Amino acid sequence: MLLERTRSIFDPREPSGWQHTAPARSLASASGVSICMATYNGAAFIEEQVTSILEQLAPTDEMVFVDDGSSDHTVNVLERFRDERIVIHRNGVNRGHVYSFQKAIALSRHPIIVLADQDDRWLGGRLTLLIDALEASGAMVVSSNSDYMDTHGRPINHHAHRLIAQNSRHYLRNIARVFIGRAGYYGCAMAFRRELLPLILPMPEFVESHDLWIALASNLIGSNTHVERSTLVRRIHGQNASLARRSLVKKLRSRAIFLWSLGVLLGRYRQWPNAREH
Repeated sequence: MLLERTRSIFDPREPSGWQHTAPARSLASASGVSICMATYNGAAFIEEQVTSILEQLAPTDEMVFVDDGSSDHTVNVLERFRDERIVIHRNGVNRGHVYSFQKAIALSRHPIIVLADQDDRWLGGRLTLLIDALEASGAMVVSSNSDYMDTHGRPINHHAHRLIAQNSRHYLRNIARVFIGRAGYYGCAMAFRRELLPLILPMPEFVESHDLWIALASNLIGSNTHVERSTLVRRIHGQNASLARRSLVKKLRSRAIFLWSLGVLLGRYRQWPNAREH
């Protein structure tokens, strides 16, 4: 067992719903969870997001923040929580979201690592559902789907590629979908085991998307699972780093980065301590 907790019934195909709940994870768990978040000028929405996450954490869990040189009062908002589970690190200069996320991951301490964005909102029972999926599948990485809201928190329809549970083990097809830009993998909807870190860290400087880097790694090693249920609500606004439209030149550059990433991960896989098990 990854974590001891009250059991929930895990069905990766269960329809999404903004008000769904699941049995709480045991607060007496001997293991722990690290929530990793990169922040940058997120004061407008981060309080709501952090509140939705803290409600699901045990006393021994942690939230690791890396602030990337915010010029607003993002860090002040975090400090006002006065919660010992919150650990804040600051970059001396702005380094970008990929660097900041990998720094947060590297600074985390617990067996399960969950990524989160600063402007979303977790749905009830999200953490238990992700842990259930990891336990039931034995996979290294779990990814879920998301619902969407506007700047004011109102539900909206937003076209996004969604993950299908039965495609979890279609590893080559999933890798191909990453290549053509039709994979529904987003860091804010991911969790993974600590054993994966020697494979994904450090992230090369050419990597422009930490979430696709992790998704590529998990499918490459054949250790990936999908949860069809939406476990969070993503906020759509003009500053979303992962939702920005891309020019043709940038798309072509991303394809080249994909091939480069694949080569690097294949090389690391040969040295990965867990390779013989996958």
